[in-house]
Amino acid sequence: MKIGVLLKEVPDTESPIQIAQDGSSISFERVQWVINPYDEIALEEALRLREASGGEVLTVTVGPARAKDTLRKGLAMGADRAILVDTGGASLDPFNAARLLAKACETCGFDVIFAGKLATDDGWGQVHIGVAEIMGLPHVSPVERIEFDDGEAIATRAAEGGVKEIVRARLPAVIGCEKGLNEPRYVSLPGIMKARSKPIDVKDASERGEASAPTIVRSGLSEPPVRGGVRMIEGAPQTAADELARLLREVGAL
Repeated sequence: MKIGVLLKEVPDTESPIQIAQDGSSISFERVQWVINPYDEIALEEALRLREASGGEVLTVTVGPARAKDTLRKGLAMGADRAILVDTGGASLDPFNAARLLAKACETCGFDVIFAGKLATDDGWGQVHIGVAEIMGLPHVSPVERIEFDDGEAIATRAAEGGVKEIVRARLPAVIGCEKGLNEPRYVSLPGIMKARSKPIDVKDASERGEASAPTIVRSGLSEPPVRGGVRMIEGAPQTAADELARLLREVGAL
């Protein structure tokens, strides 16, 4: 099988996030970049499918040149090849990200495309679905369990009220992966060494006529309001409960 995986670089959750001077973007000077955790789950599922059925795993991302480092991490996990659509650092909304990814995937002939259900930085959860729609492929997301049988993906996903849905989708299809689907493997030292020689195909979005003005423009960012101090209520349980009730009535918050 030829298996595609959509990857995205996201800031490490421990990196300091600061608003840039323009007031509408993030300053990334001190940010450490990692593979989106949900995309790691997608890559692990792709690697397990390759180990079970044979074939090739190819990762695809759109972003600035530095995203090659994120792709190298995917190659170190076990992916065979990678594609970077270099946007020159331009900010992408979900539609344009999906359009560029779909363009890169169209010529690859994937039997199945895995992706995380969303990215932990913006939380859109729309890009992989957009890729499926643009390519005219069925999609299932978020998937908690998946099997493949006779050219079909049999996926289990959560629905409202704790109900589980079982969806059958003809391949090729796009699968959005949920936490709990698997446990991503650790990167080994041999994997890191092998990743250095694995190919990354860099495509320039602007030279290919694929650049487009964003359909969504961020007008501004602001820090969340500073939380007030904590007020401790002391005394016997009944006394503390009475005081808490009084404060909620009169003040509305602690």
